[in-house]
Amino acid sequence: MRNRRAALTAIAGAASLALTLSACGQNSEGGSEEKAGDTKGATIGIAMPTKSSERWISDGKNVVKELEAKGYKTKLVYGEDKPEQQVSQIENLIAQGVKALIVAAIDNKSLDNVLQQAKDAKIPVISYDRLILNSPNVDYYASFDNEKVGQLQANYIADKLGLKSGKGPFNIELFAGSNDDNNTKYFFNGAMSVLQPYIDSKKLVVKSGQTKITQVTTLRWDGATAQRRMDDILSKSYTSGKVDAVLSPYDGISIGILSALKSDGYGSAAKPLPVLTGQDAELASVKSIISGQQTQTVYKDLRQLAKVAANMVDASLNGKKPEVNDTKTYDNGNKVVPAYLLQPVSVDKANYEEVLVKGGYYTADQLK
Repeated sequence: MRNRRAALTAIAGAASLALTLSACGQNSEGGSEEKAGDTKGATIGIAMPTKSSERWISDGKNVVKELEAKGYKTKLVYGEDKPEQQVSQIENLIAQGVKALIVAAIDNKSLDNVLQQAKDAKIPVISYDRLILNSPNVDYYASFDNEKVGQLQANYIADKLGLKSGKGPFNIELFAGSNDDNNTKYFFNGAMSVLQPYIDSKKLVVKSGQTKITQVTTLRWDGATAQRRMDDILSKSYTSGKVDAVLSPYDGISIGILSALKSDGYGSAAKPLPVLTGQDAELASVKSIISGQQTQTVYKDLRQLAKVAANMVDASLNGKKPEVNDTKTYDNGNKVVPAYLLQPVSVDKANYEEVLVKGGYYTADQLK
């Protein structure tokens, strides 16, 4: 009997030990499995600036598509160009337990406190297209070569006016993006690296006298704001003479500038529209280019940008280093943020079919 009891006790002890070991193994592996499960089915927060711009709607859809293709869930929010609303949205995403954040900032200096919350929760942050400033808690930056964007716009103006072959003088007016978007200075500085020598040699004349970035920014990249400023420039500085070129950093701004020009009688044989640049290849502006109104835009393949951001998230959550190709340029005031920069492409009436239609960005029917 004693032997039988001893045997039963031994069996029970062995079973208990086995269960304990099994439980330990499960916790350790389960943590791993949970982590992998977390990673695979993790929810990623995506904070975009506004639905008022076609490009940000496309960005949101593209990022969601790329992340979901990798097995992630997504929460996409739009701040509608209200910095405090975006901060609140990101706080909510953190509270909801997202595992990573992709943020296209409305105001690049307003996110320091909320990004500290993300850091405390061990949530990696990808700055999307607009570099977030002054925060140590930005892990990576996905964007385009922003100085190149400005250079493409300015070189297009120089080529169209024949400045490189000595023609001139011509009248030009300058517009820049929002003063709270870090990209604005890169676009403008890139453009001015090309245009300034022509301004200095008086081959280009800015009749308004507004040549400093502080004089030419357009808050929130707003087309109506740009239209009002162009109206003002035309009424005050062009009582005689005409505008030959306008440096516009973005298609939405270009539309506002076009409206002001048309209201002032531009667009006729006697008063042709000036060379007018843009950026983002938005559908309305590409149609405008085809019809001979806006002259040029800079195409940035947002599908590729979304892919880069999604890859950064995936690598960050799986213990890998995301691919970057610039570790020197983008100092946010607190740190140099490792970046992956894509290349922009100049598009006009001559090459839009090759670049945009054959490239699958738009169909021929969309551009009719």
